[in-house]
Amino acid sequence: MAKPELTILLAQPRGFCAGVDRAIHIVELALERYGKPIYVRHEIVHNRFVVENLERKGAVFVDELDEVPEGAKVIFSAHGVPKSVPDEAERRELFYLDATCPLVSKVHNQAQHQQRNGRHLLLIGHEGHPEVIGTMGQLPENAMTLVETEDDVANLDIPAGTPLSYVTQTTLSVDDTAAIVASLHKRYPDIAEPGSEDICYATTNRQEAVKVIAERCDAVIVIGAPNSSNSNRLVEVALRAGCADAALVERANTMDWDRFAKCRTLGLTAGASAPETLVEEFIDACGERFDVTIERVTLREENIQFNLPRALTA
Repeated sequence: MAKPELTILLAQPRGFCAGVDRAIHIVELALERYGKPIYVRHEIVHNRFVVENLERKGAVFVDELDEVPEGAKVIFSAHGVPKSVPDEAERRELFYLDATCPLVSKVHNQAQHQQRNGRHLLLIGHEGHPEVIGTMGQLPENAMTLVETEDDVANLDIPAGTPLSYVTQTTLSVDDTAAIVASLHKRYPDIAEPGSEDICYATTNRQEAVKVIAERCDAVIVIGAPNSSNSNRLVEVALRAGCADAALVERANTMDWDRFAKCRTLGLTAGASAPETLVEEFIDACGERFDVTIERVTLREENIQFNLPRALTA
């Protein structure tokens, strides 16, 4: 019996960004140089496949530094950490490597600069996300206020005349963030802007690539982890861009094939922390059920690379 035909519109760019690639490489190089175990505070990136692969190589993932034995080596995740974390590592004389994405570090630096200039910071982001916790932990308590929605802007209770600035989480919806920023400017015309765009190039590129394919698809599948902010935003972007259905799929074996059985054109992308091997796995699974044609839809090419910590290159 002939398989039904399926055209997959494969979005490019997709998958790993330079910050994720750097963070994973830091763990792998540390294991090669120092041997196992290497402790990692929090998931190095939000993807269980990546985490489990590094665990097999000798990485040990922990929630907090108090789980790291004396004399061990530890790496901080790509999402960034509050200042209290490296301070504690130094107090305990732990050797540590910081795998914070340089674009997240840029947000940290902007926040500190604005606070030194006497401004109260507003952080546009999602409460509880590790990047938000890390960014808020760069400043003294009460020096930064989290803003998640336009309603939050309307409900801000900041004394009149307080100099303000804002920064944003790097993995947000570009469109949602623009709306919140517009609300901030409307309510606080003198609010200072970041020196440059905070939402990272990879988040923006992946969202724009999804917009290009969304209207042509019966559905869009985003390969990524449930706790990945940028992956969840891609699902939202696909729906807003005109696609009738969209879903986040962690692995091919978690796909709800019945839900998408009638699809004849399927958009496919991956969040910035999802490895390409999971995209290939999903395409292979589609091939078992459909007569698949791949159409690559390229918005732009990415060739950004970030330097590794000096301790691993000296």
